[in-house]
Amino acid sequence: MKNEDNIYDVIILGAGAAGLMSAITAGKRGKKVLILEKSNKVGKKILMSGGGKSNFTNLNVEPKNFISANSHFSISALNRYKPEDFIDLVKKHNIPFEQKKHNQLFCVNSSKDIVNMLLKECKDVNVEIITHCDTQLIKKIMQEEKKEILNQNSKYRFEIKGLFSNTNSNFCFLAGSLIIATGALSIPTLGGSGYGYDVATEYSLELLSRRAGLVPFMFNGPIKEISDRLSGTSLDVEVSCNGHSFLESLLFTHRGISGPSILQISSYWLPGDPIILNLMPYNDAQLLLLNAKKEKEGILLRTFLSKLLPKALVLELQNLWWSDFSDKPFAELSNKLLKDIGGRLNEWELKPSETEGYRTAEVTLGGVNTDGISSKTMEAIEHPGLYFVGEVLDVSGHLGGFNFQWAWASGYTAGLYA
Repeated sequence: MKNEDNIYDVIILGAGAAGLMSAITAGKRGKKVLILEKSNKVGKKILMSGGGKSNFTNLNVEPKNFISANSHFSISALNRYKPEDFIDLVKKHNIPFEQKKHNQLFCVNSSKDIVNMLLKECKDVNVEIITHCDTQLIKKIMQEEKKEILNQNSKYRFEIKGLFSNTNSNFCFLAGSLIIATGALSIPTLGGSGYGYDVATEYSLELLSRRAGLVPFMFNGPIKEISDRLSGTSLDVEVSCNGHSFLESLLFTHRGISGPSILQISSYWLPGDPIILNLMPYNDAQLLLLNAKKEKEGILLRTFLSKLLPKALVLELQNLWWSDFSDKPFAELSNKLLKDIGGRLNEWELKPSETEGYRTAEVTLGGVNTDGISSKTMEAIEHPGLYFVGEVLDVSGHLGGFNFQWAWASGYTAGLYA
C-alpha cells in the first residue's frame, strides 16, 4: 500500500468527454492523474457522435439549452469554459471543422480527431489511462486509517479497488480527489452504466428519477403500421409537447418516428402524453386548402398535397382522413371536410406507446441532484474531494453539441479544483 505507483492526486472514473477534460485540466495544474475506464477504449461516445463526425459543440450555448431541476446550476461552469475555449483547442491541433445548421460544429474528417486531440493533451501532462477497469469498491479513508496506510498526513482521501477485466487481477489505488465521470444509462453498448449513481447513493447524495432522453418514439397499432410502411421517409415538422416545440426534421422508422425534432421533444415527453405534429409548419393548412379549392377544382386532393408533402405520406393520410372521398376532385369536397383535414395537417395528435429506451437514447435525463453539488467546483458539498461531472449529474442538453459542451465545461471546472 505504500507503493507510490498506486498513489495519485486525482483519480477519474470514466474516459469519456468529461473525464478526459477533467484529467487534462488537473494535469496542467501539475497534479498526478489517473483515469480508470471500464471499457476497452476511451471516448466511445465521442467516436460515434454526429454520425462519426462528432458534433463537438455549439456556437450559441445558453442555460435554456439544458434540462435540470435546477436551471441555474449549469451557468457557472458554462461561463467558465465556453465553446470558443474548446474551439481554440481544436484549432491548436489543426483539426478541420465546419459549421452546420443551428450553429452546430462538426469535424470535417472524423470524430477520431477529437479523441486523438484529447489523448495528446493527456499525454502532454502525463495523465495515465488504464482501460478494462471494473471498479467495485470506493472507500473514504478516515484520518486514523491514513496514518496507518501512508504514514503521512491528510492528503489522500479515497481508496479505489476493483478488477482488471482483461486479466482478472485486482487493483487498488489511493487518491486525494476522486472525479466521477462514468456517464449514465444511455447506450450501454458504448459503456453507459449506472455506476456513478451507485457511488452517489453510497455517499448519501440524492438521485432524481431517470429516463431516456433524445430518443425515438415507438407506437402500437395502426400508427406503427403506417410508420413501418413509411420507414425512411422524412420531412420538416414542428412537434409540440408539454409547452415545448421544435421545428426540425422527422424521420419515420420501422418502430415509429425519429429525427432531430422527435429526439428533442422526447426529453419533455412523459408516458401517456400526446405529441402534436404540424406537418405543414410554414402554412395555415386550412386556408391553403380552401384557396386551392377555388383554383385547382379539377384535381384530386392527394395530387395537390403530394407537391407539398412526401407522396407516400399523403397516401397514408388519405386512408386515415378522407378515404371515402379519395377519388373526388377538389370542387366536390366540402369546406367542412377541407377545414377538418387542414386542421389535422397542422395539429396531428399522436400518442406514443413508449420510447426506444436507453438502448438508443443519446442522454439520460435526471441523475445526481445538483443541490448536493457545488456549481462552482462540481464537488459534493458534504464530501470534500468527491466530484461529479458530465451526464451523471441532473443536467441534460438539447441535441446539437450541448451535451458535449456540458462535458467540457463541467470536466474543466472539476479539474481546476480536484
